[in-house]
Amino acid sequence: MTVRVLQLVKLGVVYRQLTTLDFSILNAIEKGMASHEYVSLDYVERLVNAPATRVERSLEKLRNLKLVKGWGESYRGFRLTYLGLDILALRALVKEGVLEAIGDKIGVGKESELYRARAPGGLLVIAKLLRIGCRSFRSTKRTRPFVKTPQLNWYAQSKIAAEREYKALLELSKAGGLVPRPYAWNRHAVVISYINGIELYRRPKLSDPEKALMDVLETIRKAYVDAGIVHGDLSEYNVIVSAENERAYVIDWPQYVEKDHPSAPSLLKRDVGYIVRFFNKIYGVHLSVDRALSYVAGGGELQ
Repeated sequence: MTVRVLQLVKLGVVYRQLTTLDFSILNAIEKGMASHEYVSLDYVERLVNAPATRVERSLEKLRNLKLVKGWGESYRGFRLTYLGLDILALRALVKEGVLEAIGDKIGVGKESELYRARAPGGLLVIAKLLRIGCRSFRSTKRTRPFVKTPQLNWYAQSKIAAEREYKALLELSKAGGLVPRPYAWNRHAVVISYINGIELYRRPKLSDPEKALMDVLETIRKAYVDAGIVHGDLSEYNVIVSAENERAYVIDWPQYVEKDHPSAPSLLKRDVGYIVRFFNKIYGVHLSVDRALSYVAGGGELQ
């Protein structure tokens, strides 16, 4: 099957250099990483069923392309890099018919990278590649509620985070929350709708800041009351204001907690307090945190 990928600052260049054997080896290493930090050369050779010389040449190529790491004298073992996992996830999404093309990188967060992409029919979307634990692996285990097993490695954490974000966005979309629409997820990648807007932390000019704040609060209310979850990390960095109509969308949901989680009340209070104080300070909105918190938790109307 021919997989078509357009220009991608780095991934596309790498992608086009890979052969069927290269992909088979990447898949074999991924499989082995479920139980080992580094996967032995013998294990890879058994799974791909190819001559040892070809396997070693391919591994050297993958190492030079920075898709895999590791090469020891006594124990020749390998593991995927995030770039290797990126390639596998994007290849799967293209083969599944979710994506037709991948474009430029348009954003980098502390735990993700965003790429402009195209879905069938020319639809502009975002491919979000989770990077859980890439920069702060130990702190991630302390702060992420889904990291229940201390032995979870970085790629396992990112896969779980991607699935969680997809499912949260799906539930919130059904509930009518203003969030990116989710289309699919594979491994650590989530494909979501493209929102033409500006992040709230950039302090865009708003003709009706009260309405933008209400958009956020209504989405957090739907998350809590209808979907039974709390964002857990809400700030001006997790809100995008649409350039077309100034509607405010809440993004970045992988760290959510269920409303019956012991930390849910304090996280909800922190989320609401942070965003309300931001709008009060930056846009001169006059709303008390207590009133907003009561509304988000299912109380009566604010207005």
